[in-house]
Amino acid sequence: MRLFAAVLPPDAAVTELREAVRPLRDDRLTWTAEAGWHFTLAFMGEVDDDVLPELHARLERAAHRTAPFALRLHGCGHFGDRALWAGAAGELDALRLLADRADAAARRAGVPMEQHRRYTPHLTLARNHSHRHGHGHGHGTPLRPYLDALADFEGTPWRVDTLSLVRSNLPVSGVPGEQPRYETVRAWPLAG
Repeated sequence: MRLFAAVLPPDAAVTELREAVRPLRDDRLTWTAEAGWHFTLAFMGEVDDDVLPELHARLERAAHRTAPFALRLHGCGHFGDRALWAGAAGELDALRLLADRADAAARRAGVPMEQHRRYTPHLTLARNHSHRHGHGHGHGTPLRPYLDALADFEGTPWRVDTLSLVRSNLPVSGVPGEQPRYETVRAWPLAG
């Protein structure tokens, strides 16, 4: 199973962001499906079934040790010319702590994790088409107009009170631009 730990924005936050993004949606970028909008905390990739009980137990403990906190969608950013994302503001120290704890939980459960980098909270909105096929620098659609349009976006704060474990089902149809489907397989309340 391809899994990641995540914070999922509530419907009201998704609606606000949808309205902000709607005028920007065009076919020059591959836009992510709203149903899959999330803040990844720790990406685990393919996880063996025999690791799951330990992983669940450790993620539950991580959630139990972390207090709920305030978050809001805020502004935007990009990774090179590859991806456009919405950012976050609010209690980012708490978000980073939860990300660190989710990462540690996966490592201790035996999930081979990539090198731990400083956590950048981001909700991926769109990717450049050409990125999927690997490309040299500077190809694809310039992201600047989209960044300028979303720079001042401010969402209404919400209370993050759940740690979710999400499964990513990669598309099998071979249809270009088809999105992975995400399903929440487990969720634990924050109770610190």
